[in-house]
Amino acid sequence: MAADKLISSGGPWESVIGYSRATVAGDYVHVSGSTATVGGVLQAEGDAHGQTLTTLNEVIAPALAQVGYTLADVVRSRVYLANADDMDAVGKAHGEVFGEIRPAATMLAGIQFINPAMLVEIEVDAWKRS
Repeated sequence: MAADKLISSGGPWESVIGYSRATVAGDYVHVSGSTATVGGVLQAEGDAHGQTLTTLNEVIAPALAQVGYTLADVVRSRVYLANADDMDAVGKAHGEVFGEIRPAATMLAGIQFINPAMLVEIEVDAWKRS
């Protein structure tokens, strides 16, 4: 079991807004809403599929790894889309990562992001399966 702790990505907004990239609570890790922003730069601009893969593999996976978890430990995902038209592209990317894991999932569209170039935001909860 991971000790209760806060996980930081080192992003500048964490201290300004007052949040953590993720928090550990007992056997659970709760990852905050994450976008395809790596090193302060939005990746895969204009590409919802690419932004989804970047968010999962380059933002969320490293946060989980800080406490010994992987994407295989994800039990719930929540996906927020700017445009409902991106559902198929985002769903395909989500399936590429979670096709065998099959967490409980929610997908909502019509979200207005702070940066209009952001097409997708994802949050996950992970739990170490016995």
